[in-house]
Amino acid sequence: MTNSIAEIEHADVIFIIGSNTTQAHPIIGLGVKRAVRSGRTKLVVADPRRIEVARLADVHLRLECGSDVALINGLMHVVIAEDLHDREFIEARTEDFEELRATVERYTPEFVERITGVAPDDLRRAARMYAEAETATILYTLGITQHTSGTDNVKSLANLAMLTGNIGKPSSGVNPLRGQNNVQGACDMGALPNVYPGYQKVDDPAVHATFEAAWDAELSDSVGRTLVEMTDGAYDGDVRAMYVMGENPVMSDADANHVTEALGRLDFLLVQDIFLTETAELADVVLPASSFAEKDGTVTNTERRVQRMHEALAPLEGTLPDWRIVGELSSRMGYPMEYDSPDDILNEIADLAPNYGGIRPHRLGSVGLQWPCPDEEHPGTPYLHKGEFVRGRGKFHAIEFTPPHEPVDDEYPLVLTTGRSLYHYDTIMTRKSPGLDTLCPEATLEINPQDALRLNLGDEDYAKISSRRGEIVARAEITATTPVGTVYTTFHFKEAAANLLTTAALDPVSKTPEYKVCAVSVERAVAPG
Repeated sequence: MTNSIAEIEHADVIFIIGSNTTQAHPIIGLGVKRAVRSGRTKLVVADPRRIEVARLADVHLRLECGSDVALINGLMHVVIAEDLHDREFIEARTEDFEELRATVERYTPEFVERITGVAPDDLRRAARMYAEAETATILYTLGITQHTSGTDNVKSLANLAMLTGNIGKPSSGVNPLRGQNNVQGACDMGALPNVYPGYQKVDDPAVHATFEAAWDAELSDSVGRTLVEMTDGAYDGDVRAMYVMGENPVMSDADANHVTEALGRLDFLLVQDIFLTETAELADVVLPASSFAEKDGTVTNTERRVQRMHEALAPLEGTLPDWRIVGELSSRMGYPMEYDSPDDILNEIADLAPNYGGIRPHRLGSVGLQWPCPDEEHPGTPYLHKGEFVRGRGKFHAIEFTPPHEPVDDEYPLVLTTGRSLYHYDTIMTRKSPGLDTLCPEATLEINPQDALRLNLGDEDYAKISSRRGEIVARAEITATTPVGTVYTTFHFKEAAANLLTTAALDPVSKTPEYKVCAVSVERAVAPG
């Protein structure tokens, strides 16, 4: 996030796009609700479904799945056409504005309606509301990134924020809400194929030399493989062994049948987890790890805040914290990795990652620190890009709309999109809670009443959902929440694993699969089992 969670409630306008905030991020969702119900904050929501947060909105832009770039270009067209852009900010702090202006010129509200289905008057209202606000914040999640155009979607949101001067100040910015408790920290620590900790590029000779000296080891200077590329490598025989830690790709990755077959082709699969996941069931060796409540260390949350975690429970017998397991494995494989405590590791991070330079164990206290925090005199950074951008001037990207990879046709006439339930967290952990599993015990397929009537589906009938990659059976939930022509389900349930259906078509830059749009057919089915 460019800004902090607490700032959201003080924005004049909140623009939520591609985020079912009250379901997937309920604590932040409570803040959004408080802000709107206070009367001081206007809310714009862009989502194909009429989700709870959309029902609270002043404007709900009910766009077609995968049409985000066209929608955002349309908003920017209105802002520029009505002279609502921040000329002073654009002149002082950005570049390539004229290229953006030329591109969005043809994205009139009427043209955008033909792509997105959003009424021109609604588009104009939303654009004015956002642009005229003193402070406006953008919240987004995987509904923006999990497309073949995901990188373009994010760049388009950055364009909109810069166009209106809504970045580099409180209660503004472009704010991705992270989906797991330490996914931000994992990225910060180099759990990406192209960077070392602190987003330092592996193919930069100076960076490469620094880490070789610090770790006293010979390191590769080549960019590695992304998750999907590793899976494809396993399938093709280029990758022979894999170490999976705290991840369940058999359930969470797109085109899950392909993933399962790829893992089966490995010579050796090692899984480290707190439960015997569907992936762990395929492993040659499973290493039992301690849960978050059984270990000390730090996590970095969605607002870049590094927070101290303390052991609350004694670890189960036979388990170890992840850092101990990794260290012992490394040592046994010939590279001694000898840390005495998580504090040693955090101090090394501060030594090697400039954005963590001032984040030392003794400074964290009860609330932690937000990076960038370059030295021990620095208080941390509540919001980014104050005064100037990291690259100097903010760059506008002129982006054209491209449709999703897999269009509907006569054989697969419906669009499937997927997401989370309020009651479940990813693929296995919350299924272990009897209370949560009682509240939400099975997958359902949301389907519009018009589509259900055409398919002769009654509420709570079972439906078979088929794509070019697989099929599942789920109970039908007939609801106008989901628009005509679109169906929706969650990915938590192995009994109806949605990612058996989804496509592994990738964003060309981020290599993220297009989980949010695939073509399916639906028909009545008998109850499973």
